Amino acid sequence: QETGSIFLQFSSSTALQLEVIFEVLEEYDWTAFSVVSTRHHGYQDFLSVVEGLTDGSFIGWEKKSVVMLNLTDDPGGARTRRLLKENEAQVRLLYCSQEEAEQVFHAAWAAGQASASHIWFAVGPALSELGLTGLPSRLFAVRPQGWRDEPRRRIARGVSILTHGAVALRKDYGATGGPHFVTNCQTDGNGTQRIRGWWENGVLRLRYPAWSRYGPFLQPPDDAQHLRVVTLEERPFVIVELADPASGSCIRDSVPCRRPLNASALQEGVAPMKQCCKGFCIDILKRLAKIVGFTYDLYLVTNGKHGKKIDGVWNGMVGEVVYKRADMAIGSLTINEERSEVVDFSVPFVETGISVMVSRSNGTVSPSAFLEPYSPAVWVMMFVMCLTVVAVTVFIFEFFSPVGYNRSLQSGKKAGGSKFTIGKSIWLLWALVFNNSVPVENPKGTTSKIMVLVWAFFAVIFLASYTANLAAFMIQEEYIDTVSGLSDKKFQHPTDQYPPLKFGTVPNGSTEKNIRSNYPDMHQYMIKYNQRSVEDAISHLKTGKLDALIYDAAVLNYMARKDEGCKVMTIGSGKVFATTGYGIALIKNSRWKRPLDLALLQLVGDDEIEMLERLWLSGICHNDKIEVMSSKLDIDNMAGVFYMLLVAMGLSLLVFAWEHLVYWRLRSWPPSYCHGSCFFLTCGHFSCIHFSHCHGAATAAAATTTASTSSVLQNTSSWIPSHNCSFWSDLGSHKYSTCRSSTTMHYFLTPARSQVGGCGPLETTQNH
Repeated sequence: QETGSIFLQFSSSTALQLEVIFEVLEEYDWTAFSVVSTRHHGYQDFLSVVEGLTDGSFIGWEKKSVVMLNLTDDPGGARTRRLLKENEAQVRLLYCSQEEAEQVFHAAWAAGQASASHIWFAVGPALSELGLTGLPSRLFAVRPQGWRDEPRRRIARGVSILTHGAVALRKDYGATGGPHFVTNCQTDGNGTQRIRGWWENGVLRLRYPAWSRYGPFLQPPDDAQHLRVVTLEERPFVIVELADPASGSCIRDSVPCRRPLNASALQEGVAPMKQCCKGFCIDILKRLAKIVGFTYDLYLVTNGKHGKKIDGVWNGMVGEVVYKRADMAIGSLTINEERSEVVDFSVPFVETGISVMVSRSNGTVSPSAFLEPYSPAVWVMMFVMCLTVVAVTVFIFEFFSPVGYNRSLQSGKKAGGSKFTIGKSIWLLWALVFNNSVPVENPKGTTSKIMVLVWAFFAVIFLASYTANLAAFMIQEEYIDTVSGLSDKKFQHPTDQYPPLKFGTVPNGSTEKNIRSNYPDMHQYMIKYNQRSVEDAISHLKTGKLDALIYDAAVLNYMARKDEGCKVMTIGSGKVFATTGYGIALIKNSRWKRPLDLALLQLVGDDEIEMLERLWLSGICHNDKIEVMSSKLDIDNMAGVFYMLLVAMGLSLLVFAWEHLVYWRLRSWPPSYCHGSCFFLTCGHFSCIHFSHCHGAATAAAATTTASTSSVLQNTSSWIPSHNCSFWSDLGSHKYSTCRSSTTMHYFLTPARSQVGGCGPLETTQNH
């Protein structure tokens, strides 16, 4: 642990081992666990990887505690035993060295924490070799695939396994037979068992459970009319509830169903948890049992999946039937070609397929709705690039035009000539875009006029397109968007629209299988938006985290009808794509297929299926009747434009302060500091800098004054000094200034409408 030390681990990485272990935890539905770690090299990485795998996962991991052991300060192991005994979790993730593991397991045995009721997962260097003594009864470790010993020892171990198996068979299966044993473990001769499973390319393959997850009720019964039935909780087809706390039994319309526990509970003889199941499929099961004449044990699938084939191994309800752990699977199980190859399906009892759910609009637009007709790239291109570039182009054409600016203003050769600047060019183009009747100054050059005409045509198209698209965002009528199917461009090219469409599904079902097989690009895009459950997806639809949910049509239609406040709906009045149906899965060539088919057809003919659909699948919300109402736009719908005005006021205050700063700072600078080239920015700033008229020369004119002032003033033309003039002051309807020299004082009089810094003719009167 010294600073700067280097630790090399010549084995599987901690992250890889944990990834495999978490796959096993998910397979066995062991979601609650604790972490036990020493301060061995790399324990910080171990803790951070565990944190990363649990946070944000759809599985719902529950990390009960983190126990840190310090074996060097506890030679007797009393503190270690106490900490392990206080840990209530049955599943523990251990990280330590091989030497420390011996001490930990010794303390665990002493504390009663290493029996069959506690499961240990060993993570760390050298722990995968399993070369220790005093191992817990349930210990799981990961090692790379390959041989550990030379051939001689491998052969000896193989013979030992056969001998051990023969002796055990003779001992356990004598005259009276013996109990059922787990067949997916092998011994290495010293009591250690190894799971026959593989983890390749991120996929866990366990042919059979290494540790039994089920109780004796799932063993083959003696009665041939008794079936093992597996189901999956998914409203409204299967609804799971707790038994009545007073009587401990299930209430009316529900049947007992067991949720299998993990191996630790079964080893202690604890019976599986008793719960109660009801719903559409449960009512069908009860009617089928009565018509066909069979009894059943109903249990819930442990991994909560319908059935998916991963690297040749089936999981979920289909896996239970394929590997003959169940005789029948009933629930929201979609019939498809891949599943039909490994199990037999009954006739469909519910028509379903793939549908799309979206959130209803509440009639309120976002504050940025007035900007949504165009993407941010278009706005930037329009007002940052196009307008600026065209404004500079128009000014350059006007600058070099023979009849335009032509550098004549500062020299004074052409008094009263053009006063066209870049600022006026931008102002002109801005006014043309929005068709505003504001005072503008047009260029005189032919080339610049052509550019302005082209810009005007462009502005008409831009504004018309904006107005047409704005109606779709500001007029909030409740309508149903339609798609042609999964091949619609909204799903195939979601990034072509702005903002990109966010859609996903609930994985490990027939919907994902269909999309993955037929639309791989679409499947790859939607992986980041996939949801843990339909309930989570609906919540994200309402909050805007998800735009559309693609899933089983029967489930979505039910959830839309039952939604509180009717805030979600399926598009196209429940339009269904890739139509199929729900069926009952049976073992291949099962003798129960024909009786069940006939019974289902009888239920359909007697309208009992339709009656059950009205009972379980109906609701108060409807997709096919949308009332469109016109209403006044409230403040929420127009908030964006008001925000824009507030921002404009703030920017105007900043510009106002900047103008005053420029005036007060630059008016005292020498006149030669800024030459006439400053004029092309703005005429007003040029005048403020030079404190003179833009043309550089005053035009002689007779000033119209009162009788009292005309008797003492005479008209003359004079150059106005730029460095020794005082402020203008009011004198009735006229303004005057004083200019001092060494010998005389000059008084200048101008009408009140003329301003210093203005660009019109300047009328002055000089009095000696």
